[in-house]
Amino acid sequence: MIQRNIPIGWIKKIISSENYLVADISYVFCTDEYLLELNEKFLGHKTYTDIISFDYSEGNRISGEIYISTDRVKENAQRYNVDFDIELKRVMAHGLLHLVGYKDKTEEDEKVMRAKEDEKIDMFHVKQ
Repeated sequence: MIQRNIPIGWIKKIISSENYLVADISYVFCTDEYLLELNEKFLGHKTYTDIISFDYSEGNRISGEIYISTDRVKENAQRYNVDFDIELKRVMAHGLLHLVGYKDKTEEDEKVMRAKEDEKIDMFHVKQ
């Protein structure tokens, strides 16, 4: 169900479309339980989440680790009635958008984030 090949070209295109350069990006696909442990340990949150990103960027060179719960992605895909692969791309793009500075804590920030996620998903289908 999960793509074995990470779409490197798409990831680079997302970052460059925001006027940044790729330094080092790692995706870690894990379970709900593993991500819950990270959420508690590093953020003090005792809740499930679909993604946690750790930002190691310097200047305009983007570096970071993006942890994604495939359990949560699957559940969200069912909840929102979208294909798993589309939801996975949304979450993958979401992590990159955090690394380039987008937030989602306020209602306004969340609207901007959702629009950016849609924009970046659409970029996946553009011929590289």
